[in-house]
Amino acid sequence: MIHAVDSTTLVRRTEQWFVRQGAPTMIEGYGFRSHVLPRMLPALTFVAVGSLAWLVLLSPKGPSKWVLLGVIVAVMVSAWILLSLFVRRLPSFSRRTTILLLVGYAAMPVIVPVLQMIINDRLTAPGAPEFDPEYKWLLAVVWFVLFFGVAFVATMLATTYGLGALLKAAIRHVIADLRNSVHLLGRALPPMLFVTLFLFFTGELWQAMDKLKWPRVSLIVLLFAAITVLAAAARLRDEIGRVEQDLRPEILTGACKGTPLESVEITEPLQPKRLNGRQQRNLLVVLAIRQLVQAAVVGFGLFSFFVVLGLIVVTPEIAAQWIGEPAQKSIIPGVPSAMLRNATLFAAFGSMYFSVISMSDGEHRRQFFAPVLEKVERTLEVRAVYLKVREQVPA
Repeated sequence: MIHAVDSTTLVRRTEQWFVRQGAPTMIEGYGFRSHVLPRMLPALTFVAVGSLAWLVLLSPKGPSKWVLLGVIVAVMVSAWILLSLFVRRLPSFSRRTTILLLVGYAAMPVIVPVLQMIINDRLTAPGAPEFDPEYKWLLAVVWFVLFFGVAFVATMLATTYGLGALLKAAIRHVIADLRNSVHLLGRALPPMLFVTLFLFFTGELWQAMDKLKWPRVSLIVLLFAAITVLAAAARLRDEIGRVEQDLRPEILTGACKGTPLESVEITEPLQPKRLNGRQQRNLLVVLAIRQLVQAAVVGFGLFSFFVVLGLIVVTPEIAAQWIGEPAQKSIIPGVPSAMLRNATLFAAFGSMYFSVISMSDGEHRRQFFAPVLEKVERTLEVRAVYLKVREQVPA
């Protein structure tokens, strides 16, 4: 049994709490028109108004040019702030309002080039080479359509899964992890070095890293990050089933402390509610970002260790002997590029290994993965109480 006063207010405040926690899909009835588009409005307005700056940048030089640019920037920032305050109330747009907003945004890629043609009597696509005049208008429209389309999709995904709130939380966790870096690295580095240390002195690897360009090294790092996310996804599916079955009153009461549902009296266990695909993906994003942030701290420690070790042990003569020729120089004086790439490779591999081990090994799980999982557990427990309180809201 749930006892709550003013259920309507509690439900709305709890929905805002879900948004701040980076889990907006936990809101019942979560949809594009009712929840996603209203919160997208500040970013979409920012992009639409900001596109007008391109007209100013193409205009002839003069004092008025920078005045107009300043006005556009001021309008962009003011619109972002005012609309952000408005959407905090989680308004729900009508079908007509939704259509008008989408049509207005979709028209901007055409409006901006037309305005450019009217004002300057010429069109130049951003960053494009010179083409015949008859192609310039079409090229500008295509460029702006791609720009606005990518901005819309990116904003929709970020809003749907609460990436903004998760990014803020990730920054806070980075600061906390750096403060506790001695403990974190002291626990994580020894097993990582046991796996990777001797491979660092492999001549064939130094030859490969001397020839491998940084874009390819970046792809390797992204591959290791993808494996980390896949491992977190597999683990999350198991954990969700376990957490949802444990909804006893004492656990729910503890989870609701510090939330808008803190005053709710819970006297009996609740029945678990099945998560849909979007909600599971949202929780996966929460878990994956936290795991990647923690892995990044470990990776930074590994990278620093291997750079220092390389500077001490691998002299230029040894590096040249392994590579077969003098090593390529990096932007850091005295540090070969192969050393930085090697350190990056082992840091990425060690971070992935640490993340996987932290989710499977008992001791590592207790030290590193359990605190990460607590946030997911709490979100599910608060959701169970929220759904029960929502049933008391008058129709």
